[in-house]
Amino acid sequence: MAYKVNKTDEQWREELGLKYSVLREAGTDRPWSGALLDEKREGTYRCGACSAELFKSGTKFDSGSGWPSFYEAINPDAVELRKDSSLGMVRTEVLCATCGSHLGHLFDDAYQTPTGDRFCLNSSSLEFDEEN
Repeated sequence: MAYKVNKTDEQWREELGLKYSVLREAGTDRPWSGALLDEKREGTYRCGACSAELFKSGTKFDSGSGWPSFYEAINPDAVELRKDSSLGMVRTEVLCATCGSHLGHLFDDAYQTPTGDRFCLNSSSLEFDEEN
């Protein structure tokens, strides 16, 4: 798929450093280890690779999973959903629609939210901008 932001693997690797394995190789942060897990301020969560706006703080909730969780993207076109059959299970991978970077996975088990969805994301795939 053609994305608005395209770079070579070498360019991504140089720019992202340690975040490269999560954002470009679909790695996963260890649960309960992410800097944004307990973030409570109002603001916007952006892609850690290209800074595209992805989620608003008002849709973040404590899912008890150990990863930042949201029930709705900032708009439907902000993320790309893709079938993921890795690790012997079928899941829905969540990618940034602007650059194709891996963000996490989507599950439909958040019955406590308005949508029932749980975007379970890696802290290292996100940046946070506090509202002023």
